[in-house]
Amino acid sequence: MSDITLNAPKLFDLTGHVALVTGAGSGIGQRIAIGLAQCGADVALLDRRTDDGLAMTARHIQAAGRRAIEIAADVTSKTSLADAVSRTEAELGNLSLAVNAAGIANANPAEDMDEDQYQTLMDINLKGVFLSSQAEARAMLKHGRGSIVNIASMSGVIVNRGLSQAHYNASKAGVIHMSKSMAMEWVDRGIRVNTISPGYTATPMNTRPEMVHQTKLFEEQTPMQRMAKVDEMVGPAVFLLSDAASFVTGVDLLVDGGFCCW
Repeated sequence: MSDITLNAPKLFDLTGHVALVTGAGSGIGQRIAIGLAQCGADVALLDRRTDDGLAMTARHIQAAGRRAIEIAADVTSKTSLADAVSRTEAELGNLSLAVNAAGIANANPAEDMDEDQYQTLMDINLKGVFLSSQAEARAMLKHGRGSIVNIASMSGVIVNRGLSQAHYNASKAGVIHMSKSMAMEWVDRGIRVNTISPGYTATPMNTRPEMVHQTKLFEEQTPMQRMAKVDEMVGPAVFLLSDAASFVTGVDLLVDGGFCCW
C-alpha cells in the first residue's frame, strides 16, 4: 500500500476535467454527458442533430453546476472535429476526457444491402470514431494525459439473433479492435483508450411504438429479462474515464445483462 491518501469516492471524481462527448444529443451519449458533469467535469457536446437535443443536454449539465458548450458537427468531417476540439479547449480548458457515442443502426439482409447503406453506416460508426479519437488524442498528447471511451456494442462480439445487420456488427467489432490498437499506440504517452459494449438498451431508437414486438424479444433473450436503461451506461463510462481505472486500457467492457454468457 504505497499510497492510501486517496479515498474511494475521490477515485471517481472528475472535477477539473474537460470532456468532449459525441452523439450527446440523445440516448447513451446524452446520458453519459450529463453523468460526467454530475461527477464534476465540464463538457463539450457534439452532435449533428437539428432538434433541441444538445440544448436539453446542456441545460441538465448547467443544472448540475458545470459548464457546457454545444457544437453542431458531423463526426465524418476531420476538419469539423479539429475545430470542435480547438473550440473546446478555447472555451473550457485542456481536453482530458472523451466519449465517442455517435452512431447509427439499421438492418437489411446482406444480399440485398445497397452499397450506400453499408458505406454510410461505416462512415459514421467506424470512421467517425477513428476521426474523433484522432482529433481528441492530438490534443491530449500535447498535455501528456487523457482517457477516451468509445461506445461499441455487444454486436461487435456476437451476432444478434434475428437481425440482419452484417454492416453494423462489423462496424462495432471494428471499433473494439481499433480502440485496442490505439490504446497500445498511446499507452506510454499518457492516454488510455477503452470501449463499452452495451447490450440491448432502452434508447429512443429502441423504444419507438413500432418496436414493441422487437423490444419484447430483446428482453426475453437477455438473461436479466430486460433491456438496460441509459442510466446504466454512466457508471461504466465514469469508471473507465476516472482514476479508478488508471491501470485499465485496451479493455472492452460488456454491459449486456449477461447476454454474451449464453
